[in-house]
Parts: sequence; structure tokens; C-alpha cells
Amino acid sequence: MSADGRIYLSPPWTDAAERRAVEAAFESKYIAPCGPMVDEFERRLGKLSGLSAAAVSSGTAALDLLMDEFNVGPGTFVFAPSLTFIATVGPAVRRGATPVFIDADPATGTISIPLLEEALARRREASPSAPLVVVAADLYGQCSDYDALEDVCSRHIATLVVDAAEAVGATYKGRPAGAAGVASVYSFNGNKIITTSGGGAVLSRDPEIAARARWRAQQSRENVVWYEHREVGHNYRMSNLLAALGIAQLEKLPEIIRRKRATFERWKQFLDGCATPFPCSQDVESTRWLSVFLFESETARDAMSARLAAVNAESRPAWKPLHLQPVFAGAEMHGGEVCEDFFRRGLCLPCGAGLGESDWSRLSLL
Repeated sequence: MSADGRIYLSPPWTDAAERRAVEAAFESKYIAPCGPMVDEFERRLGKLSGLSAAAVSSGTAALDLLMDEFNVGPGTFVFAPSLTFIATVGPAVRRGATPVFIDADPATGTISIPLLEEALARRREASPSAPLVVVAADLYGQCSDYDALEDVCSRHIATLVVDAAEAVGATYKGRPAGAAGVASVYSFNGNKIITTSGGGAVLSRDPEIAARARWRAQQSRENVVWYEHREVGHNYRMSNLLAALGIAQLEKLPEIIRRKRATFERWKQFLDGCATPFPCSQDVESTRWLSVFLFESETARDAMSARLAAVNAESRPAWKPLHLQPVFAGAEMHGGEVCEDFFRRGLCLPCGAGLGESDWSRLSLL
């Protein structure tokens, strides 16, 4: 429960360990971006993911750096699931790329591979030399179908980037979240599975991609004493203070995931007969970052949301599909019925790792 008595959807779970970590970083005098905590946080992210990592200021910044890496701009077609947060495509669209949205797989909620293949084949036939980029978003704590994505992107000569912002700590057939494609990103925003307050990371099997992201995140400054620039970069580097928070959170990741899964199971039992869990692939070990359930109708979903509000508890509809967003009116869309149905009936329920028995006592009044 928060200080104001509200039960929030997915607040950070912190205690004295995080405070001690940040105080240690403060005492070290490394306050500005860069420092030993950033280096250590990147090392631990590498151990978690099996990839090279560059810690940056947000997941969106991480995606923006990868759009730099792959020269995304006018003439580039970027394929992405419609059922995701706008940041999945935002950096590409701001650079002038053309978004192409794909419906969800009814069995998993992640991007539909058959519809993606259809869209890639159609675009490759119409524009044989056009650069094609697929940004596949992991969803609510579960990974996308990495094997199928890598196969279809390989056959249609498309660059695969994985937006694993919502799936840190999850696995796909034993592979860590983000361990697919050419590169991927994590997010450590305030409501994510672990947080650095604000933060993210670029990850890749290719250490040079992570190194270039790290370099571009520091204004693309050349390694000389004076300020020398051969390319325009960004101010996207993570601060040493926030990296210290991230290190403490990473140490708690197994316990956070255990608590998230237990909360999901508790909601599943509580809602038995009136809602079903959001689908998840059998190939995935989900973290259950958010506890998402599908109700019989939009009316039933809204009724549950109102009941939660009555006990001062937050809830939120499932992602509104991007092809329904006013900013993307007229964008190319393949399918749409599945993700629209998920939006109409889906509800994200309170599931913070710090949810306590006093909170459940209040929620049991629903």
C-alpha cells in the first residue's frame, strides 16, 4: 500500500538495500553519468541476458540508438505488433520511417507470425530494395516467438530488433528475454519488473553494437582529449546513481518474479469463472510483469475496474492497439480483430511485488 493508501498497478518494490546502494554511489562522488556502478550494472545485465549491454536513460532511448545503428529513416518500413506501447515504433516514426502494424496471435497475444510473413512478403515484392525492420515487442512479461521471428526475418531480409522492455527476467525455450535478432532493448522504468527510476539498455550478441550505442549515448565523442565529433550523437547515458539502484534491484529479481507469479496465481483463483488469464505461449517462462485477465465483455471489464476504483485500487485496460491511435490513422494494418478484442476485454490488475496481506484484505471486498 502506498503512503496515500492507494493500491497502484505495479509500483517499484524497494527497501533499505536500494537506499544503501544509492548512498554508496553518492559517497563515491560519481554523481554524473558514467562511473563504476554503470560499468557493474552493464556487467550484470550481460550475465543475466548472455549479451553485451549498454545502460542508457530509458528503453525509448535504447530503441532510438538502435534506429541510429540501422540507419532507419524515410524509405524504411518498420513492422511491429499493434498491441504494444507507442515507444516500440515511436523512434522509427519520428525519423520518417513508415510503420506497418500486425495483429496479435490469439494463442499468445504477441505478434502474429503468419500475418507478419504476409506483410513482409508483400512489401518485399513491392519494394525489393527497401530496408525492412521488424521491432517485435515482448508482452506483459512473456517473450515473443523468437525462433519463428528469426526465421521469417531471415527469409525476407529484414532486420530483427526485440523490444523486451516488458520481459526482463523471462525466458523463451531457456533463452533469456531479448536474446534474439540483431539487438534488443530492456526498460527499467518505474513500473517495470525492476527499476532504476528511469532507465534502459541496448543489448546485442555483437559487442560492437553495444559499444556503438554506448558511444552514441555520450554525444559520439571521439576518444581524444579535446571534444571531437565525427557524428551527431545523443545525451542518453545512464547515471551512476541510477545504476546503483539497478544493481540492488537485479539482486532482488528472482524474488520479484516469484512474487509477481504468486500474485498472478492469486488473481487467477480469485477470478475463476468470471475472467480468463491473458494468453501465454507454452515455450515461455513469463515473469507475469502484469497480471492481465480477459473478461466476457467490455462491460464486465469496466465493472471490475469500477469495483477496484471503489476500494482505491488502480487498474488499466490492456494496450489500446496502435492502429487505433489517432496519431497512426491510415497506417497499414494486417488483421486487427484479435488485438482489438484483447483491448475491449483485457484488464491489468494490481500486481506490485510489494502487495501485502492488508492490500489483499481490501481487494477481497470486491
